[in-house]
Amino acid sequence: MHDPLDFHGKVVLVTGGGKGVGRGITRRFLACGAQVVICGRQVPERLPSSNGRQALFMPCDVRDLAQLERLLDDILKYFGRLDVLVNNAGGAPYAEAASASPRFSEAIVRLNLLAPLNLCQLANRVMQGQTEGGSIINICSVSATRPSPGTAAYGAAKAGLLNLTRSLAVEWAPKVRVNAVTAGLILTEQAELHYGDAQQQTEVAATIPLGRLAEPEDIGDTCLYLASPLARYVSGADLLVHGGGERPAFLDAAQAHDH
Repeated sequence: MHDPLDFHGKVVLVTGGGKGVGRGITRRFLACGAQVVICGRQVPERLPSSNGRQALFMPCDVRDLAQLERLLDDILKYFGRLDVLVNNAGGAPYAEAASASPRFSEAIVRLNLLAPLNLCQLANRVMQGQTEGGSIINICSVSATRPSPGTAAYGAAKAGLLNLTRSLAVEWAPKVRVNAVTAGLILTEQAELHYGDAQQQTEVAATIPLGRLAEPEDIGDTCLYLASPLARYVSGADLLVHGGGERPAFLDAAQAHDH
């Protein structure tokens, strides 16, 4: 029987695949035999590798349409195909909505919503022409569906990406499947910026039902599933990978009252 998670001969593009969550996603696809292209503004110090395979880095600022077009041209020139796109690049620094500049907000929306939209469009053109079509996976965030104080524009952009995922899944079927992964709190190199020092991270982890922050590879395994034949009838879906989500705040307040 053919292993549904065997990606030999498949070409995968992971934006922002050199660090953080993107690195975990890249390593999982490499481990399963895929040829993985990663892009970013800077070459990572160490290229992600796994199972004796290494990712190929192509420089690209995903916010720049001309650079995206060149990226797709180069991938086709090298490999002649693109089977999977993982729109992972994104993020936002903390900024209060009351004082964030319009220019700042625009930049956040451009990175987290418009860049993935443009790249989806370019990838779809390639995938529609392939016998096997293709799979697009948009990495979203719990910030899209709950309040996102301190990163309001980011949460709004990710909510847009979630809705975009559903629309594209309808428009581009049956050739191209489009899905979203709503990721929870993840332990990356930048975890201290979001969750504080090791002690604070332990306290944050205790608020998650599964008792830990996600590892980048946890998101990677979900991407493997969505890109594989195991998910052949899954499109327009939003997979929540958040360890059980957030315990409602009122429960703790009510319990404190009981004691």
